[in-house]
Amino acid sequence: MMSDDSVFPDPVYRDTVLAPLFDGVRQHYSGFMAAINQAHLVMLSDTGILQDEAVTAIARALQAIEDDVDVDSLRYTGEHEDYFFLVESELKARLGADTGGMLHTARSRNDMDHTVFKMALREHCDRLLAQAVQLANVLLQKAAGERDTLIVAYTHGQPAQPSTFAHYLGAVLEVLIADIRRLLDARSALDLCPMGAAAITTSGFPIDRQQMASLLGFTAPRRNSYGCIASVDYVTGLYSAIKLLFLHLGRVVQDMAFWSAFEVGQLYVPNSLVQISSIMPQKRNPVPIEHMRHLASVTIGRCDTMVNTMHNTPFTDMNDSEGEVQVAGYAAFDSGGRVLELLGAFMASVSINQERVARNADAACITITELADSLVRQEGLSFRQAHEVAASTANAVIAEGSPLRSAHASFCHAFREETGRPSSLSDAAFQQAVSMRNFVDQRDRFGGPAPAAMDDALVAYTHQLDDLLVTITDGHKRLQAAELQRLEAFNALREN
Repeated sequence: MMSDDSVFPDPVYRDTVLAPLFDGVRQHYSGFMAAINQAHLVMLSDTGILQDEAVTAIARALQAIEDDVDVDSLRYTGEHEDYFFLVESELKARLGADTGGMLHTARSRNDMDHTVFKMALREHCDRLLAQAVQLANVLLQKAAGERDTLIVAYTHGQPAQPSTFAHYLGAVLEVLIADIRRLLDARSALDLCPMGAAAITTSGFPIDRQQMASLLGFTAPRRNSYGCIASVDYVTGLYSAIKLLFLHLGRVVQDMAFWSAFEVGQLYVPNSLVQISSIMPQKRNPVPIEHMRHLASVTIGRCDTMVNTMHNTPFTDMNDSEGEVQVAGYAAFDSGGRVLELLGAFMASVSINQERVARNADAACITITELADSLVRQEGLSFRQAHEVAASTANAVIAEGSPLRSAHASFCHAFREETGRPSSLSDAAFQQAVSMRNFVDQRDRFGGPAPAAMDDALVAYTHQLDDLLVTITDGHKRLQAAELQRLEAFNALREN
């Protein structure tokens, strides 16, 4: 056997891996590790695995370490492999190697690591959920205030039909609510506790996994102990849900860019959200739209990084799903949260330019569909006949560059050409048929933009958001109750 005089850690390994890992734990997980230590000690005491004298000594030492060690000032020196071993070393220094080493009975770094990762992700996810719900409420309030505000709805980048801003926002809100639910479903995987899985197969000691889960704010232990340390579905599922949230919002942001373009101009962005050109004084640049668009894309890319890192990894405990990988994912919550905050402020501030809406509607004959429908109802034509009359009328209006409402004569000519008889629609009836307001009011079916249909939708959205808020609030209450329970039980151990 070759002699080996090397000493751990190798300087390059220390600087490229161990030091960054130490900093990550110090910054993100030290508080969660302290909570696990407290809960684990309570469980070891309640199950009789450790005796009272050792439990009391360990509890007091853990509190002393928390009081004495300035975590923020710690720097990796190589003396201890990582933060976990630093705490264990402190315990041994205060209590001796025998008692100081008892805390790690019936647990492993494996179950501890995945537990702190889940606890950190819970906090990040809950903050993102709160931001998403806040955006949903902004959209709901905006929709309620814009129920009767007419817009031009576009398909394939072309003016299509009249609708209302509320109807558009309702569509956005429905997708956002679905994304929040999807995120909550992914969040539920974070509520299953890995503690007690130990390295792979649980423990030969009579541990209470349910108690550990409860003390740490989880709803239950994850059942299969191998899955506790090998399964990364809580990572891939969560970041996939986050990706979809920002993919969908990015489409809305792109609409805002299109609507605010000079050539369209139906969306007015206030001065507070507009930057000017350094050389072109006429420019009003709604730059926040570009920031939201690229931040949404950055967030999607960060989510893809997390999911793709898990691709083709072995189904076992491995560093590919731990340490720096977990820390890297937190950036997605940062950039995503910025999108949600900015989009909420943006949507609350913008307004619809009704003059441009009317001008674009006139130029593109977007109410012509309702003219065809009216001919079916009032003139007894088949829809195909009515469509031909409407098409001929629209072609004449667009060629003349005149608004549709003033095209009664062109309409009468097209009607006679198609049917061989005069139309019974007067000029006033014709103008009513092709008005934007009439178009919207006629669309009063379930899910349509008419006032009554929108009122029903807004009530439904309100109930859905209320239900989501109850679910989120119940989760917060459970975490708060668990923390109080854990601290009370731990403090009781110190006083024995």
